[in-house]
Amino acid sequence: MLRKLLPLLAMLTLLGRPAAWAQSIYSATDPLAHTFSIVARDPKTGEMAVAVQSHWFSVGTSVSWAEAGVGVVATQSFTNKSFGLRGLALLKSGKTAQQALDELLAADESREVRQVAILDNQGRVATHTGNKCVDMAGQQQGNQFSVQANMMLNNTVWGAMAKAYEASAALPLAERVLAALDAAQAAGGDIRGRQSAALLVVRGTTTEGPWADRLVDLRVDDSAAPLPELRRLLKLHRAYDHMNAGDLAVEKNDMPKAIAEYQAAEKMFPQNLEMKYWHAITLANKQQVPAALALLKPIFQQEPNWRILTERLPKVGLLMVSPAELKQILALK
Repeated sequence: MLRKLLPLLAMLTLLGRPAAWAQSIYSATDPLAHTFSIVARDPKTGEMAVAVQSHWFSVGTSVSWAEAGVGVVATQSFTNKSFGLRGLALLKSGKTAQQALDELLAADESREVRQVAILDNQGRVATHTGNKCVDMAGQQQGNQFSVQANMMLNNTVWGAMAKAYEASAALPLAERVLAALDAAQAAGGDIRGRQSAALLVVRGTTTEGPWADRLVDLRVDDSAAPLPELRRLLKLHRAYDHMNAGDLAVEKNDMPKAIAEYQAAEKMFPQNLEMKYWHAITLANKQQVPAALALLKPIFQQEPNWRILTERLPKVGLLMVSPAELKQILALK
């Protein structure tokens, strides 16, 4: 236990505080998420995002918080995780971002080791960097966004983030905030290196429920290159958006739409068997069995279980071919 506390005690010494002060600012539920992050709102869509990278395990479970129609929060440095839910609750009660931040900090004796950013559903931002955050630490606000960082290699990180975000206005919000994170890393990033990253995007207004309002929710908990992996996951997420749209088109018996969506997904990840397979099944359902056979043959060769699955689909109405056509499909070698 003492060995685990040594890095914290050393840090407290650097901060010029006695070691006994540890109990007032640190608990097992509040990780030391020294990091860089961005909170942002897309003025065109109303979508809101929070994204983060750190040399700390599973940073997304500590730093990033969001609720559709309400706002987003990033709480970092000596993280106070309660700021996430409490901050959102204050916004939901009608407080502005600045009012919510002020209320959180007023009740926090350890405010000087906190770094917090809050953005509300109107695009208003409020940011706090305590004067005991580890250098290099700073923040920069812009039009409906804020970037913030602490324990950075140099003091150019947050400026690079803001510049990259502003320069990528033509991109979707998720891609814009990733551009900011990439710029932070390129400018030097976390002085300790990198380990985890997270991206969270919610709708600007609520719809039928939380299951439909969280648009992107991706985490890389432990990686030597978390940002490239996070970008890969976002691309995969976009591809599965096409898959979901294809499934919906199948439900509505709109086979041309389904084929187009499955093709779009497959184009993004041509080696993904799932995407190839459902494209093939949709072709078969559209009486394009020869084209379906061409796609299914290498799938069956690579993974025979897809053949077994195919045999089960007619029973539930997902494969609508004649018995002769089904036999032809299952006979593929």
